[in-house]
Amino acid sequence: METKEPILLILDVDETLIHATEKKLTIPHDFEYADYFVYKRPFLNEFLELANQHFKLAIWSSADDTYVNAIVETIRPEHINFEFVWARSRCTVRRDYDLDRYVREKRLKKIKKQDFTLERALIVDDSPEKTKDNFGNAIYINPFEGNLADNELKKLTKFLIKIKDVDNVRTFEKRGWRNTIDTQ
Repeated sequence: METKEPILLILDVDETLIHATEKKLTIPHDFEYADYFVYKRPFLNEFLELANQHFKLAIWSSADDTYVNAIVETIRPEHINFEFVWARSRCTVRRDYDLDRYVREKRLKKIKKQDFTLERALIVDDSPEKTKDNFGNAIYINPFEGNLADNELKKLTKFLIKIKDVDNVRTFEKRGWRNTIDTQ
């Protein structure tokens, strides 16, 4: 029997894995970067550990490259290696007429040059406008802004474990993904 390569799971940084703000929140921050107080999303370490067991992991953020690399090095568990860490320089700037502004898009066709297939790649992001052209590969999560009761990564882990063995991630609906898991 042929063993499939694990699905590539591409994770956004800001408001997906962490929240960084120049204004200190009423809760303790996890670390500081430049003028930012950085808060890890609840269950971040557990999420990365479990995801790493079943998926290839990568990072793609639309934030500044230096910032993203520093944040990722701080939150990355020592034994987890990402397939790639991409930031603003790998995004494509596009005018979004619906939002009346420019958006830095993450166009997944760029991962094909790295020998990944779109049928075996998922991108997790809190900003649908940044992955608009990759709808069949996107899982949208609620933004994290410092709420310690946030359990989005716990829910996402359950969903990802359910779908980790699918042949083609583009063949099933990911909108409403929270409704497909047992939230107990």
